[in-house]
Amino acid sequence: MGSVEKTDLEFEQEILVSSSHVPRKMHSFETSPFAPLAHVAQVLTPKRPRNRLLMNIYIILIKGKINVLLPFGPLAVLLHYLTGKHGWVFFFSLLGIIPLAERLGYATEQLAFYTGPTVGGLLNATFGNATEMIISIYALKNGMIRVVQQSLLGSILSNMLLVLGCAFFTGGILHCKKDQVFNKAAAVVNSGLLLMAVMGIVFPAVLHFTHSEVHFGKSELALSRFSSCIMLVAYASYLVFQLKSHRSLYAPIDEEGGQNEKDSDEEEVPEITTWEAICWLSVLTVWISLLSGYLVDAIQGASDSLNMPVAFISVILLPIVGNAAEHASAIMFAMKDKLDITLGVAIGSSTQISMFVIPFCVVVGWAMGQRMDLNFQLFETATLFITVLVVAFMLQEGTANYFKGLMLILCYLIVAASFFVHVDPSNDDD
Repeated sequence: MGSVEKTDLEFEQEILVSSSHVPRKMHSFETSPFAPLAHVAQVLTPKRPRNRLLMNIYIILIKGKINVLLPFGPLAVLLHYLTGKHGWVFFFSLLGIIPLAERLGYATEQLAFYTGPTVGGLLNATFGNATEMIISIYALKNGMIRVVQQSLLGSILSNMLLVLGCAFFTGGILHCKKDQVFNKAAAVVNSGLLLMAVMGIVFPAVLHFTHSEVHFGKSELALSRFSSCIMLVAYASYLVFQLKSHRSLYAPIDEEGGQNEKDSDEEEVPEITTWEAICWLSVLTVWISLLSGYLVDAIQGASDSLNMPVAFISVILLPIVGNAAEHASAIMFAMKDKLDITLGVAIGSSTQISMFVIPFCVVVGWAMGQRMDLNFQLFETATLFITVLVVAFMLQEGTANYFKGLMLILCYLIVAASFFVHVDPSNDDD
């Protein structure tokens, strides 16, 4: 009897010790008031599949504050079939996709714990912009090429101006007594890739508007497909450069020597296993795909009912939803004075879209028989070119402050206002 009591006492002590050393995972939109309670439940029943499933549902679908928006997804589907009001369907689909995009990023981070930094970087490159890719492929399948071009362009503009601007502004306010610093060499490499993407997009547009094609209607498309393949090769080379050959170039700048010791004490640990992360990635991707279909179908109807240009919806509203996770993460790391991670989120995501997602959509459209090209029209191409120049000038010193962030935010407001009064020219006008 005494041995049983001793065993029970040791078991209770093990639970108390485990719950008092709960590893805390810092992630955007998450709160953890019930984390110790959830961890105790996990210690009590670690091997029961049913309890493990409940633990996963709690971590993925309940734990984050942003998950209060999850019911808007099913509500959008119901409204689509019951009312047919495209404005409400579009609005609720936007709200429903926001938490799914954030949870997709979280599951990717969890999987990266097991795969190592190299494969983890590839996973982040693949799933970091998965929402934009899924929406683009659905729109491309429906022949909505302009929606694809404008939504991807909007993602680049949102990341470079709004996300980076908010991060610089909040970080600069909290650290107002000094200029925050980041790795200037890595920022220059990303700026060069963005300028290369601009070059790939400018030439088809110039070829089209100067009417200097060798074969009218064919040369522009052929040039776009060739340039897309070159851009994909350049992006693959960039991954090798970043993750393998020149990893030291992307090492964060540590101003304080004691910072590494503090970070090592707060080392992040995974909350779900490898196969659980893979399963959740699959489930979330399927659900985002379904909602994206309803979202794309409602764009034109929402434009008519809300009296809002399709260009504004595609360039401003859709990217804000897709970049919700990046927005929160970039601000959080800037507040912690980790601007290298902030730039990796904001500028790195822009580089991924411009050098990977856009060329990938051109190749997919080629396979589908759609005439997806890199001619983004004159207005959009000029906007992208000026944006890349502005951000490149902001990054060239390797420092950030609240005033630079404010300028980037104000630039984004000008861009948003421009697209609100912009109407796409018809094909006949071209």
